[in-house]
Amino acid sequence: MSRKEVRERLLAGAVSCLQEKGYARTTARDLVAASGTNLASIGYHFGGKDALLNEAIIACFEGWTERVEKAIFSSGLGTPRELLERAMAALVDVFGEMRPTLMGCVEGYPAALREQALRERLAAAYGDAREAGVGMLRRASAEMGVALPVAPEVLVSVLIAISDGLMIQWLLDPDSTPDSRQIVDALAAISALT
Repeated sequence: MSRKEVRERLLAGAVSCLQEKGYARTTARDLVAASGTNLASIGYHFGGKDALLNEAIIACFEGWTERVEKAIFSSGLGTPRELLERAMAALVDVFGEMRPTLMGCVEGYPAALREQALRERLAAAYGDAREAGVGMLRRASAEMGVALPVAPEVLVSVLIAISDGLMIQWLLDPDSTPDSRQIVDALAAISALT
């Protein structure tokens, strides 16, 4: 097996462990069993168990961002509202199928408060997600020929905050969390007040 294959297997195994066991309960032995590798490979490729789990969380963030981009641009853009509905659907309406991944990611937040390396990686992941979102907004606004009403960086940050907040609400009480259409309706209603 090549170094690249071992690294990919470790990362996939770590994502699986995050989903099944969670951040705090995953051991190095769990990672080895899930990846079919050995203990030494964790240190060699990632520097240790925590660094591997940190990379797995980042991989989850990146996968979610790619999913949003695919949802937005997989068909004709339509109206700005339709675009927002597709984006919110890719951010929120997927909570059910992503529950194990969401739990693993949320479990990483408390660790990030005390572990600088994870905090820096999560901050960078949010930065990457914002940058990707800004790129999506600029591309969509150019293709639709419309001007953005606010700075795209601000708009993307607000959408991420809405998604993250709803993610936590959904993990605690899925039945009381609005879906993407309700969210877009609420945003439109708030906009009408100003």
